[in-house]
Amino acid sequence: MTNSIADIAEADVLFLIGSNADTGHPTIGLRLHQAADRGAKLIVVDPRQTAFARRADHWLQINPGTDVALLNAMCQVIIEDDLHDKEFVRKRTEDFDDLKKTVSRYTPEYASEITGVPADDIRAVARLYASPGKNSAIFYGMGLAHHATGTDNVKCVANLAMLCGKLGKPGCGVNPLRGQNNVQGACDMGALFNTLPGYTGLVSEETFEKYEKRWGVKLPRRPGRAATEVWDAIHEGDIRGLYIMGEDPVLADPNANHAVEALEKLDFLLVQDIFLTDTARMADVVLPAACYAEKDGTFTSTERRVQRVRKAVDPPGEARPDWQILCALAAKMGYRMHYDSAEEIFDEITEFIPQYRGMSYERIDRVGLQWPVPDKDHPGTPVLHVGKFVRGKGLFIPEDYTQPVELPDGDYPFILTTGREVAQYNFGSMTRKTPAIEELCPEALAEVNPSDAERMGIKDRDWLEITSRRGSIRIRAKVTDNSQEGTVFVPYHFVEAPVNRLTLNALDRLSRSPQYKICAVRIENLGADPDNKEKRAILTEN
Repeated sequence: MTNSIADIAEADVLFLIGSNADTGHPTIGLRLHQAADRGAKLIVVDPRQTAFARRADHWLQINPGTDVALLNAMCQVIIEDDLHDKEFVRKRTEDFDDLKKTVSRYTPEYASEITGVPADDIRAVARLYASPGKNSAIFYGMGLAHHATGTDNVKCVANLAMLCGKLGKPGCGVNPLRGQNNVQGACDMGALFNTLPGYTGLVSEETFEKYEKRWGVKLPRRPGRAATEVWDAIHEGDIRGLYIMGEDPVLADPNANHAVEALEKLDFLLVQDIFLTDTARMADVVLPAACYAEKDGTFTSTERRVQRVRKAVDPPGEARPDWQILCALAAKMGYRMHYDSAEEIFDEITEFIPQYRGMSYERIDRVGLQWPVPDKDHPGTPVLHVGKFVRGKGLFIPEDYTQPVELPDGDYPFILTTGREVAQYNFGSMTRKTPAIEELCPEALAEVNPSDAERMGIKDRDWLEITSRRGSIRIRAKVTDNSQEGTVFVPYHFVEAPVNRLTLNALDRLSRSPQYKICAVRIENLGADPDNKEKRAILTEN
């Protein structure tokens, strides 16, 4: 996030796109509701009718996967109406003419044909977001990023914010809501296929030499494999062994059957986790890890805040903190990797990563600090890009709309999209072991629009078989107008309805993030008795 969670209170306009913060990020969702209660205007862009959509000043029920067309049209209106921040654009950005040329084609009427959003609604939200003198903040989630055009979506969000000068100020900014509690920290530490810790890339010999001197080893210069590309590499014979930590690709990865087939082809699979997940059951060796409450360390949250994690109880059995397991493995392989504590590792982090340089356990003991913290006297950085961007001037990168990789057709007439339920977390390996949570949300239900249900004879709680080009699942129906006509929504937490057997593993060209959010499916009604074959009726468009 360019801004802080507390900054939400200073926003006059909240632009929520590709995120149902109530279920995905409920603590931030609460702050957004509180800001709206105090009078902040709320713009929601979402195919589903969420609680945020129901209370929004403007709800744009967009066709899934058409965000680029909408965002470009908003920029077109803002430029056409002379609402853009001309001083900010002139002093702090470059390639404005390229943006102006690209978005000129995206009139509200043209974008309406693509997005399904009325042209006048596009004009209204563009003018509201661009309001001079008002603080406007953008919040987006996986609904924007988990597409084969995810980076195009994010670039267009950045274009919109720069065009209106809504960056580098309290109550403004571009604020991605990260999917899990330490995703930001993992990326900061270099848990990416193409960068070293601190986002230094793989081109600086000086940086490599610093690490090599400290660690006494020669480091490879080539990029690794994106996690989403590992499965093809296994099928092609390029990867024969795999070490998985804290992930469950059997349930989590798109086109999950493809991932399972890859795991079965490996010569050796090692899984390190706190529970015996479906992936761990396939492993040759399982190393039991300590959970967050059983170890010391730090998490870095979505607002770049580095916070202490303190051990509350001892880990059970032979479980150990991840860093101790890694050190023991390194020693077995002939390399002495030794630390006496998690704090010692953090001190090394501050030595190498510029954004963390001014931190220490003592300084983050109570509330944490937001990076960058360049020196020991620096108070942290609640708002990024004040006065200037890291690269100097902000670069407009216009993108044209590209339709989703897979759209409905005669054989697969529905769009499937996936998401979260507030009571469950990720793929249920933790929350589904808690009886009180199971009472709140005990099963997956497929949301079907009432018009589709009436036309096709689906009753509430009927069993459905949902099939894509990659697999099938059985799941009960929930008839609700939360979902658009022609779209079915399924939560992804449940092993009984492993929805990622259906999803598409088409990848974004830059981030290599998969297209979880859109694939084409057909629905077969199994009625109240899913095993009565005679009652089946294939549900297709008339």
